[in-house]
Amino acid sequence: MPARNDDLREALKRAASAFKAHGPEFALGGSYALWAWGGPEPVHDVDFVVAEPDAEAAALTLEKAGFRIERTPEDWLFKACVGDDFVIDVLHQLNGKPIDAQAIANAPELDVLAIRMRVLPATYVMTEKLTSLNEHNCDFAALLPSVRAVREQIDWPRLRADTAENPFATAFLFLADELGVTA
Repeated sequence: MPARNDDLREALKRAASAFKAHGPEFALGGSYALWAWGGPEPVHDVDFVVAEPDAEAAALTLEKAGFRIERTPEDWLFKACVGDDFVIDVLHQLNGKPIDAQAIANAPELDVLAIRMRVLPATYVMTEKLTSLNEHNCDFAALLPSVRAVREQIDWPRLRADTAENPFATAFLFLADELGVTA
């Protein structure tokens, strides 16, 4: 396993442990959520989600756990840093919509690196990833390995319905159909 993955795993465990001990409620999201469901392990960062009203409490918890909090120009997340790396993104909005406590409460619990935590379902994560596709961010090759790996966990009719208004998502799902991923 590359050293970067060791660092990401340690940061994931440290942040999850801090959230579990001191709140707020959270869920693992993004590519690490897909990894928890059987997808490829990411090498860029770890995403956690918290309800929008809990964003400041989450920042305080991670700061007390030794993370350096970096405020970004985007107003829907903050970064929690270890050393010089940005390794944890804490999101309180996805695609312009606030995350609510119910979305976190509905996430199933899984053991991730020996820590029991809520993990956003694969359909939820893929919906957010496909909804975010646009003319500036349209890398199907980055999505294919994950969707192929977690295809059994995806509610395909729901994913299609929830992303139907995004032509980039529609194109991705057409490609997935043609490659036999959705069969």
